Amino acid sequence: MFAALEIATGQVYAKTTEQKKREDFRRFLDGVFAEMPSDKKIHVILDNYCTHKRNDDWLAEYEGQVHFHFTPTSASWLNQIEIWFGLLTGKVLRGGNSSSKDQLRSAIGAFVAKKNENPKPFHWRKREVKESQLRNTIVNLCN
Repeated sequence: MFAALEIATGQVYAKTTEQKKREDFRRFLDGVFAEMPSDKKIHVILDNYCTHKRNDDWLAEYEGQVHFHFTPTSASWLNQIEIWFGLLTGKVLRGGNSSSKDQLRSAIGAFVAKKNENPKPFHWRKREVKESQLRNTIVNLCN
């Protein structure tokens, strides 16, 4: 599955594929970009999954319009689509009882459609960090 989040509106674009190959990723983005105004600059935040890399030839077709930005390794939490994937996992995938790929695709599609009926952007907020959490983080960084 590929998904993209328009952070200003909360609109999600999603597509399930049989495999997760670079060509599938490119076709997904082609479909997303087809719905965008051609004069709009698009910044895509990506993790370091191999499918997302080595796309310079494809990016050349969108020169000046599309820009890829990669999150640091082990920092996918910086990408807001990961929040959405967490919701999908908790509401549809975890504990789900799909007996076929078609049922699973249908459940994912229904979730996407429901969320897109009234999309809302995510609002990040600073949470309180407890002393013990900070101490554990420092210890982990030092190891």
